Amino acid sequence: MLDDQSRAEAPVGRDAPASVVTQGNATRAENTRALQENTRALRERVPQDEAAGKPGDADETTSDDRSDDGKQKKPGLVRRHPLWFVLGAVVLLLAAAGGYWYWLTYVHPYESTDDAFVDARQFAVSPKVSGTITAVPVTDNQHVEAGAVLFQIDTRDYEVALQQARAQVQSAQAQIQGFEAQILAQQGSIQEAKAQVEQAKAALQFAKQDAARYQDLAQRGAGSVQQSQQSTSNLQQQQANVDRANAAVTVAQRQIGSLQAQKAGAEASLAQARAQEAQAKLNLDYTTVTTAQGGRVVRLTGAVGQFAQAGQALSMFVPDDIWVTANFKETQITDMRPGQPVDVEIDAYPDHKITGKVDSVQPGSGTAFSLLPAENATGNYVKVVQRVPVKISVDNWPKDVSIGPGMSVVPTVRVR
Repeated sequence: MLDDQSRAEAPVGRDAPASVVTQGNATRAENTRALQENTRALRERVPQDEAAGKPGDADETTSDDRSDDGKQKKPGLVRRHPLWFVLGAVVLLLAAAGGYWYWLTYVHPYESTDDAFVDARQFAVSPKVSGTITAVPVTDNQHVEAGAVLFQIDTRDYEVALQQARAQVQSAQAQIQGFEAQILAQQGSIQEAKAQVEQAKAALQFAKQDAARYQDLAQRGAGSVQQSQQSTSNLQQQQANVDRANAAVTVAQRQIGSLQAQKAGAEASLAQARAQEAQAKLNLDYTTVTTAQGGRVVRLTGAVGQFAQAGQALSMFVPDDIWVTANFKETQITDMRPGQPVDVEIDAYPDHKITGKVDSVQPGSGTAFSLLPAENATGNYVKVVQRVPVKISVDNWPKDVSIGPGMSVVPTVRVR
């Protein structure tokens, strides 16, 4: 730039002074030296930039190298280091394959839902007999073992009923014993009547022989007609005695049949009395309301002094046998099978981790078994993913916290 200005200001032609020409030559020489020094500095800086990983600076100096030295441009990073490039590509492919394997092994095989709750077969506790409650030895939310007493009903009325039933049993037994004694006595009467029959038969046989003898004597004129008639009359009397003895045997046998029938009736009364006694004993036992299994007493409404009707709910009972009902989407149960392991998180107790397994999968959606199933035979049908209840049995319910039906949990099922 200084050289051009000098040229513009200096006279042209022969008229230019010698001092001006000399000054211009000196200026051009200085500019040339400065340009060479800059080029040398750039050449020294290029190797340093390449060693520091700055290929962009090396590319910027390529034009200067070509203009000043006429040398060819150096190759790029990929051409200068092909092995490292290949190794990097292999590492990326391996990382992608490892990520896909991790997704298949640890991410995809799990199905989870937050539409899950603790479930149990809870039921109402009701007495089988009516009466006044005299004791309630439990409180709300108390855990009890099998056989624990929940309510006590007044037993006095049922004790009286049991005594009456036992008295009826004893009365029926006494009647049976009386009929048995009468039957034995009647059997003796029958034997006596049979003996009289034999006696009458013997007398009849003698009367027959006597009558035949007197008739024979009368016919030969050796005996009187009166004696013959008396023997014939005696024969008829003995025949009547035999008939009377046989009739007595028949009557005695019929009486023993009647006594046996009466005894059978007494035995039926005894069986009925014993059944009433057993029922009275059961009613007395029913006055003590106990638990058939371990669990918790909830919603306790029975109180001392309250008159409880038979079948009236006095409390609710939640057994210890509880499980998880998880409502999975129908698209999540494709690979779900009974026996698969499950990890369960309890919303109320996030620090407690419990495990279990799939117990069963309901063969149908939850709405299909509702009281009023949905009717989809309409023109405005919109397809909605259904929920299928899955029962999950838990292995290790925590004992230090209270867990009951309706509490929210998050189960995660490993389906592969």
